[in-house]
Amino acid sequence: MIKVIVCGGCGKMGSKVAQLIYQNKDMGLIGIIESPSHPDIGKDWGMSLGLGKTGIIVKNNLEEIIPVTDQIVEFTNPQVSIQHLKIVSKYKKAMIIGTTGFSSEEIETINKLAQGIPFLLSPNMSLGVNLLFKLAAETAAALGDDYDIEIVEAHHRFKKDAPSGTAKKLAQQIAKAKGINLDEVVIYGREGIIGERGKGEIGIHSIRGGDITGEHTVMFTTLGERLELTHKAHSRDTFAYGTIQAIKFMEGKSAGFYEMKDVLKI
Repeated sequence: MIKVIVCGGCGKMGSKVAQLIYQNKDMGLIGIIESPSHPDIGKDWGMSLGLGKTGIIVKNNLEEIIPVTDQIVEFTNPQVSIQHLKIVSKYKKAMIIGTTGFSSEEIETINKLAQGIPFLLSPNMSLGVNLLFKLAAETAAALGDDYDIEIVEAHHRFKKDAPSGTAKKLAQQIAKAKGINLDEVVIYGREGIIGERGKGEIGIHSIRGGDITGEHTVMFTTLGERLELTHKAHSRDTFAYGTIQAIKFMEGKSAGFYEMKDVLKI
């Protein structure tokens, strides 16, 4: 049985993942971690979700329960995720981070801290989205420089970061496939008299509204045609199911950096 702690397990994403772990006969939900100010601290996790008593008490101290687990799954915020990674690294446990909104400096910190443990970081746990990463990169390389590339992402009104981590990774994968420096060509939205579109730009645009779960479109346009690659998430369940696949993949893995493409074997 794979023993798992979910950090952020009372949140929208973390609670769905935690429920799937709780219901999986091959996994054991060892603990739920939340911030010290969370109203459910000290309460039975299942009661707040309408599952009844589970015997799993919501705690705010990861180090208190980490010795008895195999993996830690993280859906919190960048600062808390890094604090938890320090603890996970100390105890040499496996970790999966699905938190988004990390700065480039925070990513550097993560890469240093995660040395020596089995570690998977992904801005999107959907299997379909991770296939989109591959398809977008391959399309960009195949079409060449005559095609303009624009990325449009849409999410619910409550999402705090923009553009989405998925949109950023799409741009990163495309830039890598084309052999260019993303920082030199990326454009975040457009406004005013900006002149003609610069050759080689990669545009990223964010939409926020209502309860949109998550939509990403990569547009490859040239004179006379347009090719679009689109992924639409109908519910958060798709991200939760992908996380379960990642947990299974990480079982028994040696220290190293892994991605969802490794889970998909692509």
